[in-house]
Order: sequence, then structure tokens, then C-alpha cells
Amino acid sequence: MTKYRDIKINFITRAALIAALYAGLTVAFAPISYGQVQLRISEALTALAFFEPAVVPGLFIGCMIANIYGGLGPWDIFFGSFLTLAAAIMTWRIGAHFLKRPTKGHPHIGALLGLTPPVLFNAFGVALILKMVLGLPYWLSVVYVGLGEAVSVYGLGYPLLLFLLKRGGVPKDGS
Repeated sequence: MTKYRDIKINFITRAALIAALYAGLTVAFAPISYGQVQLRISEALTALAFFEPAVVPGLFIGCMIANIYGGLGPWDIFFGSFLTLAAAIMTWRIGAHFLKRPTKGHPHIGALLGLTPPVLFNAFGVALILKMVLGLPYWLSVVYVGLGEAVSVYGLGYPLLLFLLKRGGVPKDGS
């Protein structure tokens, strides 16, 4: 029973750390983290979901905290956070698939594919929130949010993912 409890505590601790990092980075960079033209540096952390299931609830909770701070109300707090949760689940599932069956000769295909859900889900979903809450043009918001998301996820998260792939993943035993 103790080993199961230790595993559960370890999982919760890792998820809480990701939640704190996501919320902290989003709020610290608040001027560029919110609105139609946004660049959430914290979205680079979505790359960690490729390896680690504890990142999934961590990103969801961190996004919820950040969206509470952002002030766009319940649509952003709940629907926006759900978008992050769904994207993180997809990234984790894609990562689990490619880590079990690496692509021969093309190791970056799995990494690139795994980082696609956060970009697409947020581009289209956040644009919808911005249209509903602020009345901003939908397709223009898709472009702006998608570009900001691509910069964060591919520009920052992809190099992090490649670094971790070379190291063999995310250490889970404290090493």
C-alpha cells in the first residue's frame, strides 16, 4: 500500500509543479499572455505531456488559474481550460504511441505531430471564446492566436522536446 501511495503522491506533486509553472509563467508575462494577439510562454510546457501523464492535469489546473487571473470570465476559465486539457491528452496519447513505436529515420515526426493539438485546439477554440466574449472577428483571431501558439509550442516547446528525447525522456525518480 505504501508504494502505491508514494506513486500517487509523486504524480500529484509533478502535476502541481506543472500547474504552478504554467500559471506563474502566464501571469508573469501577462501583457502578452492574454487577448487576441497572445504569446503564452507557458504553452511551451505542453511538450512535457509527450512524456509524462502528470503534465495533463497540471496544464489543465495551471491554465484554469491563469484564466481566472485573465478576467474573461467563465467561458475562458472553463472552456479555455478544457481546450488545454483536451490538447494535453492528445499530446500525451501521441507521445505514448511514438515512444512505443519510434519512426525509423524520422524521429522528429512524432514530436511535431505531438505538438500539433495545442496549436490547433487553442487557435480555433480561443478564437471562439474571443468572439463570444469580446466580439472579436473569429478568423482573424484564429490566425493571431494560432501564430502565438505556434511560436510558443514549436519555437520553445519543440527544442525542449528534442532535448528531452535525446536524454531519454523526463526523469520520474528524482534523478
